[in-house]
Amino acid sequence: MKFTIEKNILLENLSNVVKAISTKNIIPILNGVKFELNDEGLFLTASDSELTIRAFIEKKAITNIEKEGSIIIQSKYILDIIRKLPSDLINFELMDGLKIKISSDNSQYDLNCLDPKEYPSLKLEEVDKPIIIKGNMFKTIISQTAFAISTQELRPLLTGLNFKIVGDLLECIATDSYRLAKKNITLDVPSEEEINIVIPGKNIMELDKIINEDEDVEMHVFTNKVLFKYKNIIFQSNLLSGTYPNTSNLIPNDFAIIVNTKLDNYYNAIDRAALLTQNKDKNIVKMKIKGNQMVINSYASEIGKVEEKLDIETAADANIDISFSAKYMLDALKTMKDEEILILLNGEVKPIVIKSVSDESLIQLILPIKTF
Repeated sequence: MKFTIEKNILLENLSNVVKAISTKNIIPILNGVKFELNDEGLFLTASDSELTIRAFIEKKAITNIEKEGSIIIQSKYILDIIRKLPSDLINFELMDGLKIKISSDNSQYDLNCLDPKEYPSLKLEEVDKPIIIKGNMFKTIISQTAFAISTQELRPLLTGLNFKIVGDLLECIATDSYRLAKKNITLDVPSEEEINIVIPGKNIMELDKIINEDEDVEMHVFTNKVLFKYKNIIFQSNLLSGTYPNTSNLIPNDFAIIVNTKLDNYYNAIDRAALLTQNKDKNIVKMKIKGNQMVINSYASEIGKVEEKLDIETAADANIDISFSAKYMLDALKTMKDEEILILLNGEVKPIVIKSVSDESLIQLILPIKTF
């Protein structure tokens, strides 16, 4: 294998591929990136057996190809080497045995490599009719839901993002059992099959980092894995096994109190009130509504107390006193795009639901915290 390639082209693709490499890998060969040069171009592949990412660089994007071949280069060093080489052009040459020479104008590295014959065979299959989602919409779905994914391994399914597709409706849900985020979008092309899968949260967050433009993302769903195609990248993740909890009955249809308020005013009031309790586990703030006034306060015995007042629109007889995690509320509010939001309530111990005034596709739910 012998070729020359532009640094920025290789660096961009290599940076995407190494996201699949885990620090917990116990199989030495999976700590490397597979470089495979053939008459089509250069394939870069990395995997931790649960997540596989492959990038393809077309032949025409490679400056010079003298000899084809394949090798496994240890990922621990290759990215930093490419990043720090001063030249815009980088030369690769496979030497006798399992060594690669990486060089630019005045720099040269000779690295010991691993045998590509030992690399596991990876099946990157595709379906005939994938689900198509616009890149910017896909990123919106992730940003508005993934923050609510659980970090606790006790309930493995809650560490993933639930994608449900029926016809042209895609529903994405995340919950850690204390809060819930739900986003719906309408697909341009309906799915012929009903889909209900759970994608590991850490994997979907890596995919989110790769997508950066409004180009189509193809979603190929299988029984135990899902494959995404985006531009020249193939991204395949295992699925979490089991059925995601039915969350449809957690979101009420009717509410005793409906509050209309400005998003920025409400966010800033909670942000300020949370300052005194930010070092406490639950970071609790209290919200009291009486008629058209809302009072948000927090108290820390060793520091003091804070009180914020807001004018709101609600029924004249509205009266409620409810406590919640300021962090959870601020996380939910960050996903809202409109100037005005609705705070929907049914009592001191019932879920708090946050919606945008004009966007029905996004629902945020937070469980209150008992303070008595």
